[in-house]
Amino acid sequence: MDLTYSAEDEAFRAEVREWLADHLVGEWAALRGTGGNGRDHESYEGRLAWNRYLASHGWTCLGWPEEHGGRGLPLFQQVIFHEEYARADAPVRINHLGEELLGPTLIAHGTSAQKERFLPKIVAVEELWCQGYSEPGAGSDLAGVRTRARLDGDRWVVDGQKVWTSNAHLSDWCFVVCRTEPGSSRHHGLSYLLVPMAQPGVDVRPIQQLTGTSEFNEVFFDGAVTAADLVVGEPGDGWKVAMATLGFERGVSTIGQQVGFARELEMVEDAARANGTIDDPGIAARLAQAHVGLEVLRLHALRTLSAYDSGSSGPEASVSKLLWARWHRDLGELAMDVLGLAGLTTGEDYALDRLQSLYLFSRADTIYGGSDEIQRNIIAERVLGLPRESRREARA
Repeated sequence: MDLTYSAEDEAFRAEVREWLADHLVGEWAALRGTGGNGRDHESYEGRLAWNRYLASHGWTCLGWPEEHGGRGLPLFQQVIFHEEYARADAPVRINHLGEELLGPTLIAHGTSAQKERFLPKIVAVEELWCQGYSEPGAGSDLAGVRTRARLDGDRWVVDGQKVWTSNAHLSDWCFVVCRTEPGSSRHHGLSYLLVPMAQPGVDVRPIQQLTGTSEFNEVFFDGAVTAADLVVGEPGDGWKVAMATLGFERGVSTIGQQVGFARELEMVEDAARANGTIDDPGIAARLAQAHVGLEVLRLHALRTLSAYDSGSSGPEASVSKLLWARWHRDLGELAMDVLGLAGLTTGEDYALDRLQSLYLFSRADTIYGGSDEIQRNIIAERVLGLPRESRREARA
């Protein structure tokens, strides 16, 4: 695999870098470094305005085909944008789930009417989306879905509960996996519905996290409705569509994520220099190992993306979540060891510094987005071809 960038790629990098330097100024400059895991509440309205400003200048949905409002950029130019965006310490964008997950899913599986209705508003950041997958008792087991929907005339009626729904309290729509065939079980009989959030049958309840913030939510559907034609794919074909969405989840934005990881590692190093713990051989060795691990993550991500770009999907994607989740969790633990006793005290009203927030939020890294245990089962059964784990079929 050739990891070098072409002259055209480097020209594009210069364009992105110059544009961000020229525009991330004035009122936008105050947004630098805001947002991120455990900090999605920071400068929310300002970040939303910035995201729409990006859209007005053609910097959203870069990999989408031009006929759907994107720029049709090749894979490595998309990577370059995310790298430079993160290096500029630009504010974390608002529209990730719509742009990176639902949009590509609709392009691949949606009807012409669905594409015409929803894609332009995702490009313009005029409608925000959340993901209705996880449920109580089946967080990482998507096939254990119990939320139900029934077709009643020209609409679907949805009843059930989702949990760990990121930013549901800020979203206009939710793509919901639900069971639409009575008596079905596991991955059979599921459908992928597009459900509006602003209606009496939807109740969003924030879940307070260790960081003191409420990025995640419970969502209760009690007679919620959506139009009959807002099913993506055929009714009962929801498993295939949901798996397609998950395939888009490990996309080019992971490169930008790693640039953010590098900035966090730099913060830990700065703290170690400031309080002298960098002179501790154990701390120094762990900092060095963190640098090595981060480079492994970068190269692995590029290898995975290169495989996708060539039309193949090998085991690389299956292990990426395991790699970065454990690396990031270990970085949070290292941050606390660097801070020592100072890391045990908080400010007024439980105010946390950046390293404390890093530690507390990273405890969830090995759980959300598919727990380590689920990821290992996937690797064992689907990649290595080992015998399936004995499991009792969940009741429908």
